[in-house]
Amino acid sequence: MKIFTAEQIYQADKFTIAKQQITSDELMERAALKLFEWMHSRLQGAQVTIHLFCGIGNNGGDGIALARHLQEHGYTIKVYVVNYSEKRSKDFLLNLERLKDRKIWPEFINEETCLPEITPNDIIVDAIFGIGLNRPPEAWVGKIIQHINISSAFVLAVDIPSGLPMDRKPASPNHVIEASYVLSFQVPKLVFFLPETGIYVNQWEVLDIGLDQEFISTAENQYQLIGKSDILGMYRPRLKFSHKGTYGHSVIIGGSYGKIGAVQLASKACLTTGSGLVTAYVPECGYQSLQTLAPELMVLTDDEDDKITKIDIPFAPSVLGIGMGMGTEDDTVSAFGTLLKQTTTPMVIDADGLNILAKNPKLLKDVPEQSVLTPHPKELERLVGKWSDDFEKLKKAKDFATNHKCVLLIKGAHTIVVGQQKSYINTTGNPGLATAGSGDVLTGMITGLMAQGYESLHSAIFGVYLHGLAGDIKASNVGYEALNASGIIENIGTAYMELLRPPERTNPKEGEA
Repeated sequence: MKIFTAEQIYQADKFTIAKQQITSDELMERAALKLFEWMHSRLQGAQVTIHLFCGIGNNGGDGIALARHLQEHGYTIKVYVVNYSEKRSKDFLLNLERLKDRKIWPEFINEETCLPEITPNDIIVDAIFGIGLNRPPEAWVGKIIQHINISSAFVLAVDIPSGLPMDRKPASPNHVIEASYVLSFQVPKLVFFLPETGIYVNQWEVLDIGLDQEFISTAENQYQLIGKSDILGMYRPRLKFSHKGTYGHSVIIGGSYGKIGAVQLASKACLTTGSGLVTAYVPECGYQSLQTLAPELMVLTDDEDDKITKIDIPFAPSVLGIGMGMGTEDDTVSAFGTLLKQTTTPMVIDADGLNILAKNPKLLKDVPEQSVLTPHPKELERLVGKWSDDFEKLKKAKDFATNHKCVLLIKGAHTIVVGQQKSYINTTGNPGLATAGSGDVLTGMITGLMAQGYESLHSAIFGVYLHGLAGDIKASNVGYEALNASGIIENIGTAYMELLRPPERTNPKEGEA
């Protein structure tokens, strides 16, 4: 699903109005009807007070039009116009007149007005500001937002929580609606998925208001939300007459004394994701544990017992996964640097591999093109430098991926796969994945996909999605707190099956075969 900028959404509105030969008011009415249908299907006429806080722009017009539909169907409503400007959109004014024609008189709120009483059993519709917000709300409007936030009522935001900008973090964090649910028109918003702004969105859903599909399908977008259908489009089914060599030979390199477990997790995840062959390259101290971990694994060892001092692989691997538990000793740094100069084999670089690159940036020029780098936030900061907000972080990550011809992950609640042209936002996963070894598993999974012939970008997107899905399946049985890295590996196969499960058929209608 595409994610658009505010300007692109305005363009989509204009394109739709022109092509479908409708008025802007008719498009607003579509939006209001979709909002009403969503609410009515859940409330079913329940006797509850609905407070609608409406601004004086088009977002407020949506709220005013929604109020009319709610009143027509017998709901108890209270409508407030947050009168923050003398400028009013024409469609807001048109819908305000329609509301007054039904003898519904909104209360106009200004900085001198007493705040309305709201109980925890009420419902609030937030339609104060839309996607065009370009400055912090005035202090008195901020007090209204704070009043809403402390009410304990269910808060439904229209399109985007009021006070939340589309392209930067809010300058006044306390003056942003904390929405229980957001109904986003046609497409989701980037701010839903970033740590500094996503905290204002508990749940969200897209409402299709009929924006023209030609515009949506042809418009260029920088960010894409990844769902099941996207992953299915990448999936490569196995061939009947294939063999283990068809699916590549992965080498997982890492480990040091006391940190062999990281390589164990990555190697087993790599096998379970489908790599035809997997060899682990570890210090001598890891030999016995890896040989007993899984009989399918092959093991090569460094001459040194407790750290990696050279990397000598006597065959041509399909892909290298490197860094987990490896340490940053001088001998290890030297061994990694030598490997980078000697190979063009794409890599998946994690953990200490990333820390070595950050401390020795001259090595970056030798990283094979189309490698995948998988940093957690602090590792990312070491690589690309500090950022002022999530939007600068995205820009720095994109510049890094472009300059070094690689794929870069930004791990988080919604991990973002940053490619050289476009970035992809993941939709699977849960807080239970914030556990030791989870990243090692992800590195192994991406390595296993690259071994099977998936291109680097697709391997990262697919791996992140499958990793999150496996974590979701495990968490559904044990809860977030008990989810661990081994549990993710145990559910990779189930995640594949879930991904490939055909949609359930509904009972055929009368007369259907």
